[in-house]
Amino acid sequence: MDIVFQYPPELMSLLIDTIPLLCRSKKDVLLFFKGAGVGDGFTQDVRSRLAKDPDSLNKFEIARTVLSRLNERGEAGLRERREVLKRVTEFEEFSTCWPSDQLKAKGLVAEIRKVIDVKDSFTRMSLEREAEARQRKEAADAKLKAVLQKRQELKSLQDELFSLFSMTDPWARGKKLESILNLLFKVSEILVRESFTLKGDESQGIVEQIDGVVEIDGHLYLVEIKWWDEKLGPGDVAQHQVRVFTRGQARGIFIASAGYTDAAVQICKEGLQKAPFVLCELEELVRALEADMALAELFRKKIQAVIIEKQPLKKVF
Repeated sequence: MDIVFQYPPELMSLLIDTIPLLCRSKKDVLLFFKGAGVGDGFTQDVRSRLAKDPDSLNKFEIARTVLSRLNERGEAGLRERREVLKRVTEFEEFSTCWPSDQLKAKGLVAEIRKVIDVKDSFTRMSLEREAEARQRKEAADAKLKAVLQKRQELKSLQDELFSLFSMTDPWARGKKLESILNLLFKVSEILVRESFTLKGDESQGIVEQIDGVVEIDGHLYLVEIKWWDEKLGPGDVAQHQVRVFTRGQARGIFIASAGYTDAAVQICKEGLQKAPFVLCELEELVRALEADMALAELFRKKIQAVIIEKQPLKKVF
């Protein structure tokens, strides 16, 4: 709790002991509170009582009465309590006190400053801890929101990808696949260096070769995708192999809708000494999405199989 919102017992006691020492008379005590903005409603009965019988209250009883009333006011007395504390802690001219009270008054004011500093330190630490906890919660909430959003995006792309299998127009299917792949790889945190683009001419109708370049773990992969009804043979994958082999440090990924013949897999295996070359089936992308596996992880597993096991078509699913 803010020490100004309500004086804690130790501070309350110190203020009751200190304020009378800073004031030479009972009238001065009332003037001290009036200067701090304490209204007549807090002191009117005290003034009346002193007017009738000056000896009925001493300075300490006056201070206790007014401070207790301020404390009971809660938030309504916040401004006055702050001003009382400010006036006490900033008190410097102790020569206005009775000579016999000066040293004690200095000591009490110093003690009040110390209490406030300690309380403020704890308040600051508490606020800092609360801020840190709030930041951690906000970060966790943001992370969860991002995960859920990403999952929703992947689910939407998965549905779009599934819808392609019912399309009969090869060119329209290829154009839609081009769009889906660009989004799918980006959402899957695979850097698309050159967007997937459908090659050919719409007038040719059946052209469904899609090319792109992605980056996985710092390596560039030339990607080619073909949606054909039959398995791809050696000649069908050889052109992409040549493109990869003539691009310096580039690597290759080939994705086919209907899979590959044994001869195609063999020719790719023989070319692994020149550059890593991954064969993937479109069904594997579908199964990865169904299993909530990131495409980056899918390709890492397949790349590992190529490099370590010399298997260009190692099925993850």
